[in-house]
Amino acid sequence: MKNSNLPIEIILKFSSVMLILTLMVFWEICVRYYQIPQYILPPPSFIIITLINDWPILLPAMTNTLEVAFLGFLLASTGGIFIALVMSYSKIIQHSVLPLAIILQVTPIVAIAPLIIIYVDNTKVALLLCVWLVAFFPVLTNSIFGLNSVNADLTDLFKLYKASKFKTLIHLRIPNSIPSIIAGLKVSAGLSLIGAVVAEFAAGSGGSESGLAFRILEAGYRLNIPRMFACLFLLAIIGVLFHKIIDITSQRVLVKYKF
Repeated sequence: MKNSNLPIEIILKFSSVMLILTLMVFWEICVRYYQIPQYILPPPSFIIITLINDWPILLPAMTNTLEVAFLGFLLASTGGIFIALVMSYSKIIQHSVLPLAIILQVTPIVAIAPLIIIYVDNTKVALLLCVWLVAFFPVLTNSIFGLNSVNADLTDLFKLYKASKFKTLIHLRIPNSIPSIIAGLKVSAGLSLIGAVVAEFAAGSGGSESGLAFRILEAGYRLNIPRMFACLFLLAIIGVLFHKIIDITSQRVLVKYKF
């Protein structure tokens, strides 16, 4: 019975890779068949060649973008969880701070990033602040939801045993909120990369030459379309790595939870 399900499991595991490869082959065939110039739409084979040739330039930029996105994600996750813990401990704080967090979230980071770059002297700190503003809200809202969605019977049980708010938070609310927190971290991981790219776009327009976003701007000014696609390819790889790391971590953490 297990052997009969093995081909299906293999197909499901590699279905996304097969789809991407199929699309790239179709892309390559269309570009070569219709003889589309490389400065308009380069084929995937030429993008890979460009990636190899420009690797000494793209590697430092990818490292900078990865560093900003990862550090920003760590700050956003820890900050969002900490703020959620404080807000769940007091209803007054929750009703006071949550509207401010919503205002920060609904305000486009594209509009805020240039101001942050201007007002903050350190470029790295400004980039991290932009990433934090984009990525902290999903962690905050999911953490608050998990902390507040405790079973009423369990809450009454803790009250019956005269447990303090702190003990209820440590032994009941936080363990109950772990699945929701991890769901927020999955969303925040992708948003941190978006925030890093948007912040680097704003910093790049001010003269900073760090990050893949600046290389995309530079390639656009020079009409170096293959390098732009190479940068996008690297950004996609970083995004997939972020998602896979969070996914593997969540599977190990949530192994004891039954849904």
